[in-house]
Amino acid sequence: MLLDLLKYLFLGLVQGITEPIPVSSSGHLLIFKNIIDLKVDFEILATITNFGSLLAITLLYWKQIVSLFKSFFGYLTTKKEEYKKEYNYAWMIVVATIPAGIMGIVVSKLKLFDTLEKNIKFVGATLLVTALFLFLIRNIKGKKDKHDIKIKDAIVVGLFQVIALLPGISRSGATIVGGMTRDLKRTTAFDFSFILYIPVSIGTSLLGIKDLLSSHLSTQEWIFYILAAFVAFIGTIVATKWFRKIVKEGKLIYFVVYCAIVGLAVLIFL
Repeated sequence: MLLDLLKYLFLGLVQGITEPIPVSSSGHLLIFKNIIDLKVDFEILATITNFGSLLAITLLYWKQIVSLFKSFFGYLTTKKEEYKKEYNYAWMIVVATIPAGIMGIVVSKLKLFDTLEKNIKFVGATLLVTALFLFLIRNIKGKKDKHDIKIKDAIVVGLFQVIALLPGISRSGATIVGGMTRDLKRTTAFDFSFILYIPVSIGTSLLGIKDLLSSHLSTQEWIFYILAAFVAFIGTIVATKWFRKIVKEGKLIYFVVYCAIVGLAVLIFL
């Protein structure tokens, strides 16, 4: 029992640390689940621990979220210029969310990636793709601030988020890459990426509720999952703050090397 609890906590930590950084949290969960040989439903584990990460990102961006809602509805009701920039930014978030939202529902309903999600070799290959993406944009600094984001920029970032539906492709990595290809500043691309994570993650969580309700988990399993989600919550807060500093300093090469090494190791040894 104690050993199983430690495994749950470890996987919660893996989710928490890898969710915000560009290395694919779902890919790492699958890799470490196989390594430690924990007999657990992967979909339920991913859904519950992802919820911990969602709460962490929401907490970190709470002030921005409140400001966006105030400005959005403030401009709708008053048309005051002071609200217009944030109002437009809110619409860019909506536009960028739409492609992944539509494709996420299609993928879930048709179970398009069910086989791939359990294919550890595929995860290894997509980690190499993530490494390539990060390598290509490693030196880009960008000029656009968040209020300079246009519809075309938002659509491009949204399409990169669709790519991240593939198991092993990092969502944060893909959207940051998408933003930087559109000449967004590093921190602007980072913040836009993580604001986008919130609606997409809420959608993923809602889609996973049906599986949770029909899972018939024991009381002990619920306790283990909740503790794993709490560890994921803490890990995500720490990792997000650290990763933002890395992005600001332009040191994405660290993750290029990491994804390349892990991807090759998975392909060779697992």
